[in-house]
Amino acid sequence: MEFDDQMRRFFGTEDLGNVSADAMASGIERMQVEFGLEADKGRRFAMWSLLYMLGSAPDLDAAFADAGDRDAARRFMDLLDQANAGEES
Repeated sequence: MEFDDQMRRFFGTEDLGNVSADAMASGIERMQVEFGLEADKGRRFAMWSLLYMLGSAPDLDAAFADAGDRDAARRFMDLLDQANAGEES
């Protein structure tokens, strides 16, 4: 699942700056429901990643049964933190 596809699917746009607070909350809720139902590991990771960036991701232990998937999510979080730290400099 492409990032742009997720944005259009859950928020109706690729630009979150144009999404109202109500539409944002609704999109996040739909994404959380679909995340809970999704069986494909790649799609689950993509949804979790976007939820993480939006501050709404479930805890790693609840999100990923597989230790390798949890490790990948931790690496993603670390990379995002590093990228954000570079922007603050």
